[in-house]
Amino acid sequence: MSRAANAALIVIGGMVGTAVRAGLEAAAPAAPGGWPWTTFWINIVGSAALAALVEWLATEEDAGWRRSVRLGLGTGVLGGFTTYSTFSVETLSLLSGGSWALGLSYALASPLIGIAAAVAAMAVLRRVRPAHREAT
Repeated sequence: MSRAANAALIVIGGMVGTAVRAGLEAAAPAAPGGWPWTTFWINIVGSAALAALVEWLATEEDAGWRRSVRLGLGTGVLGGFTTYSTFSVETLSLLSGGSWALGLSYALASPLIGIAAAVAAMAVLRRVRPAHREAT
């Protein structure tokens, strides 16, 4: 695919991912001064999904349809779905509101659990993939 087509995949995917995130956050907004559960789970699920996608695509060279899927779904949809900026604003809001323990817990737990979810997703896919290859 051309650079323009790949850029279009990223833009369209980003719009989809952002719209899904905005819908979820509107449906379940964070309570003032409380744990921002919606953003937390969006980032955890997004981390696991991106890791699984990259692990699945890593079996061959990053070219052709694999590159387009990585850019459209990974960079686009999952990049738009996950949100470091909202995580940062929510953390600062908790801290500036005097909820130091909650703010620090959120600031530490979100990336650590996100990394753990990514590692777990990759490990599961590595175990499942050989079984899938034998069945085909």
